[in-house]
Amino acid sequence: MKRPIRVVMAKAGLDGHDRGVKVVARALRDAGMEVIYTGVHQTPEQVVETALQEDADAIGVSLLSGAHNFIFPRIAELMKQKGMDDVLLFGGGIIPEADIPGLARVGVERIFQPGASLDEITKYVREAVPKRRGIAAR
Repeated sequence: MKRPIRVVMAKAGLDGHDRGVKVVARALRDAGMEVIYTGVHQTPEQVVETALQEDADAIGVSLLSGAHNFIFPRIAELMKQKGMDDVLLFGGGIIPEADIPGLARVGVERIFQPGASLDEITKYVREAVPKRRGIAAR
């Protein structure tokens, strides 16, 4: 049975600025995806547990606090521990270009920096999830 792509969107860590993640969540929802927004101040454990409970196809994390080199690797580690190898992990925010290759090595598929268009993000998720999950794009 086909269902919409299901994306958990999260603000992990102490960062409380959530306007951007809400805009992205709305764009994904408007594109026909099912979006679960976890709210601010989530721990990596809470993010992964929500994605597991919601049978998410993807996890999108917004980080503006500078904690990306801790939070993303921890989320990726927890995803591995829970057998979530088929779930896409992507993110965005204020993340230095120099840090992106290291995040990719731990399993972050894509980082969207400030200025990324909503169309770019939506298109990416729509194309990347089926590749990761082996399901037809919707």
